[in-house]
Amino acid sequence: MENVFDIFEARGFIEQVSDMEGVRNLLSRPTTCYIGFDPTAKSLHVGSLLPIMSLVHMQMAGHRPIAVVGGGTGMVGDPSGKTELRPVMTLEQINENAEGIKNQLSRFLDFSEGKAIMVNNADWLTRLNYIDFLRDIGRHFSVNRMLAAESYRARLETGLNFIEFNYMLLQAYDFWYLFKNYDCRLQMGGNDQWGNILAGADLTRRLEGEIIHALTFPLLTTSSGIKMGKTHKGTVWLDADLTSPYDYYQYWINQNDSDIPLFLSLFTLLPLEEVWKLGELKDSDIRKAKEVLAFEATRLCHGEKEAEAAQRASRQLFGQGISASSGSAPQYEIELSELAQGIPAYVLFEKCGLCKTRGEARRLLSQGGGYINDQRIDEFDQIIDLKNLIDNALLLRAGKKKYMRIISA
Repeated sequence: MENVFDIFEARGFIEQVSDMEGVRNLLSRPTTCYIGFDPTAKSLHVGSLLPIMSLVHMQMAGHRPIAVVGGGTGMVGDPSGKTELRPVMTLEQINENAEGIKNQLSRFLDFSEGKAIMVNNADWLTRLNYIDFLRDIGRHFSVNRMLAAESYRARLETGLNFIEFNYMLLQAYDFWYLFKNYDCRLQMGGNDQWGNILAGADLTRRLEGEIIHALTFPLLTTSSGIKMGKTHKGTVWLDADLTSPYDYYQYWINQNDSDIPLFLSLFTLLPLEEVWKLGELKDSDIRKAKEVLAFEATRLCHGEKEAEAAQRASRQLFGQGISASSGSAPQYEIELSELAQGIPAYVLFEKCGLCKTRGEARRLLSQGGGYINDQRIDEFDQIIDLKNLIDNALLLRAGKKKYMRIISA
């Protein structure tokens, strides 16, 4: 079977490696790896997909992934990539979020019969004796070296408090603990975690005389400079209750043309030969590649049935036209009495979420970018009322791609 390290290289997963040949040799035989997931929300988001997909590839290649929910480190807060202190969360909040994350990861990984393991680092970190920890673990860390790490240097100007300063020690302890208890020899993560992962490898070398390894992924942004998983509407979550499968599908199909080849490589399991073929499509043909990306990404996250439904809805919306009576578009419910009084178009566009603000809605409508039931809205303050209803619904459109079905309650 092909070495998963070569798969990572070919697909664009690798940013830094502690020892390229050492990691390739390690992955030539079954091994155990881990990635940590921060439980600061009840759902992971698209920004977490790159590490998740790396664990999928690891498992497919016969390795054992460990997903570590950071219930313990989440009580401290990782300063990496942050300009200010994270809000302190209660243990109850963290545990609730951790349960949601466990359920989501189970859609990507097979946890049966020990094929993958899920643990919460609160199980061992919250039991540490502080004095013992300082004596046995803290003495192996150089403050000068810690301050040189990018995750700390970036915070020195805005302020780094003592509890955050401990984060590197705790994550290093995690790596050592997983090595001792699960023979885990590889930690992976975003490139902002490079210093923390190396600290764990160094701690294990000092305590055990063993060499373990680090591998990091690039921190992705779209070609337009937007962080992965962010849109004008906010975060794109993996939880269907927070981001519907339809909206999730639309997130992928609306990516810039130039990003499609890389995203097909990273976020689908399609053979690379097919990825390359799709990546060569240009102009109007790129829509086919976008559909494949959207379908495959949605299938992995939400299942085949939801992916097929989202694809049908998208084709109906953007391929064959749509009527106000169609249930395919996202919906916003409004009181019948409110609609009977009449609502200015710009107010309704802001109210239902098609525009962030009323000012944005005015500009859109004044420039001819707003439609109701497929008819252009001529005035930004055009009144929308009961006469616009078709089968107790009406269809708004902002620009070419953003639809909202307004239903009366």
